[in-house]
Amino acid sequence: MNLVILKGYITRDPELRYTPNGTPIAGFGLAVNERWTDKEGNKMERVNFFDIEAWAKRGETIAQWFKKGSPILITGKLKQDTWDDKETGQKRSKIKVTLDSFEFCGGKQERSEGGSRAESAQPDAQSDAAQPDGEEPF
Repeated sequence: MNLVILKGYITRDPELRYTPNGTPIAGFGLAVNERWTDKEGNKMERVNFFDIEAWAKRGETIAQWFKKGSPILITGKLKQDTWDDKETGQKRSKIKVTLDSFEFCGGKQERSEGGSRAESAQPDAQSDAAQPDGEEPF
């Protein structure tokens, strides 16, 4: 089993869709900051991006309470999708994470005026999801 634990920021609002039999699936991106010091003592940083799928009740909950920029901790399994590229005919693949569980992270959660979505105390994630200099994630 390829179990992963990731803590990061949601890069786009979760998109809720349904299978033909009515099972909900929420899809969203996750940016995870990785920081280290190299051999010369230089502080280094890299942002890794992951596609996440959350099924059933977990997917509905994430779509309701999370948005772009929300911090989240997830546990999931790696899943490799493969397909034939329609333009080139070549085999293509992508690794996704199928969510098993999640936890709210970060600051106080507040209801928006509509009452159905949580507002995160963290700033919205930029497309590169890195936080301002000197700030640690979470």
